[in-house]
Amino acid sequence: MSSPHVLPRPVATASEPWIDWGKAIASQLIVWHHLVSYGPLAPRLRPLLPTLFEWLGTRAALAVQLFLVTSGYLAARSLWPVPGEPRVRLAQWPARVGQRWRRLMPVYLLALALAVAGAALARQLMASPDTPEAPTLAQGVAHLLMVQDIAHVPALSTGVWYIAIDLQLFALLAALAAVLSLGLPQGRGQGGPVLAAHGVLMLCVLALAAVCVFNLHPQDAVWGIYFFGSFTLGVLAAWGRRGEARWAFTALILGIATAGLMLAWRDRLALACMVALLLLWQPARGWLARSRVQPAVAALAAWSYAVFMVHYPVSLMVNGAFERWLPHDPGNALLGLLLTWVLSIALGAQAHRLLERRPARAAAQPLPAGAALAPPHGR
Repeated sequence: MSSPHVLPRPVATASEPWIDWGKAIASQLIVWHHLVSYGPLAPRLRPLLPTLFEWLGTRAALAVQLFLVTSGYLAARSLWPVPGEPRVRLAQWPARVGQRWRRLMPVYLLALALAVAGAALARQLMASPDTPEAPTLAQGVAHLLMVQDIAHVPALSTGVWYIAIDLQLFALLAALAAVLSLGLPQGRGQGGPVLAAHGVLMLCVLALAAVCVFNLHPQDAVWGIYFFGSFTLGVLAAWGRRGEARWAFTALILGIATAGLMLAWRDRLALACMVALLLLWQPARGWLARSRVQPAVAALAAWSYAVFMVHYPVSLMVNGAFERWLPHDPGNALLGLLLTWVLSIALGAQAHRLLERRPARAAAQPLPAGAALAPPHGR
């Protein structure tokens, strides 16, 4: 556990600074994407910076692809580190998924509590269509089970959809690894080349189905399979890092992405492909690791899940306070957005420190890669 006065360096990514840099930069883009998209403050500032606000309100949402790819990259480490070595037996699958759910819960529950309280306060301070209504019992149960989008229940906060999808993707990868493990002799954890080939084939076939079928239908965005193509590119990048067949995995990543893009161009899929190749090859890794700002970047990366789970309630309360008690001018709007940003990072960092005290075994389960919180059009 890091001292509150020392910037933490996550153990999982200390030797791979591209993960830290990607999570840190993309997470801040998603925060600002939300800051300019919700509440009454942003519209007052938009006429002064129309190009920037337009970019943040639309293109910045593509950063969610980085989190999907990185989530696949990190999940592969614990579930399926190389194609022929699945680490999940079929009987272990429910326990592994349950462990993942419990791993997500502390920050998730804190964020839901803050979202309910923040929305209640905001409703008293301002009238805004972006402020959620008081929650119902059905909403609460659906959010605890992470099925709110599947059940068509209004979300209590902007980021909960991604956490639900992250759990589905983790469960799906664990299921594939468990199925492959049926080919392993009992008590052995390593298969041969034939089993490895079967694992690669099984994963790639499902990824092709995702990018060529499911990802073309926005109504499927409530299911993990919609995002499984980007997630798989991260898994393939992780496999390529571990072996000597890096060019072979480069070809697989390019092949899956190209198949999907030839069918229908999607900027999000093209970006996911580039992120996967970057994680696979990691150019200038040593230079980034030695950078003087690397500790700060690593801190932002470590805090990203908590920051994104709490920033929307902070935004609600700051927007409400500024709307009620301060003049409605662009200067105060800018001050409110900057204050929301700073408070979100500070609260997220503190939540991370308080809630990440966990046993070493739990620490081995990676959190969502930044837990990007983007609205549906970012999917």
